[in-house]
Amino acid sequence: MEMMIETYSQSETEEFGRRFAKALLPGNVVALYGDLGAGKTAFVRGVIHGMGKEVPVSSPTFSIVNEYYIPGGKIAHFDMYRIGSEEELYGTGFYDYLDGKNIILMEWSENVPFAVDEDAIRITIEKGEGDTRRIRIVSPGELKF
Repeated sequence: MEMMIETYSQSETEEFGRRFAKALLPGNVVALYGDLGAGKTAFVRGVIHGMGKEVPVSSPTFSIVNEYYIPGGKIAHFDMYRIGSEEELYGTGFYDYLDGKNIILMEWSENVPFAVDEDAIRITIEKGEGDTRRIRIVSPGELKF
């Protein structure tokens, strides 16, 4: 499945993330791609709020991962900006989250292509003019949201 949508403000990007959350299941890995300031964290904030966690959400740039508990598991929000090798990724505990109970949201997935398997949902966010964002979703299966 492949789809493209446009949003015209940060709040619309967050709202799309909130709706997209309805499609996610335990075990899903969402690989996010995009330049600095593209809207990856805004989208993730929407997803986390859409999963019922009305908490502040920021990019885990220095902590590498933030966890949000949901019924039956966790959402693990990774920032891969500073990860340069599989050994470094291993040291973050990333592979421990791949137990089928958690949802993984990975910003800067382009830095860890070895961690993005064929079952991952790939989302690319591109800046357009002003606050416009083009969001491209590629999924190995059908998504309903």
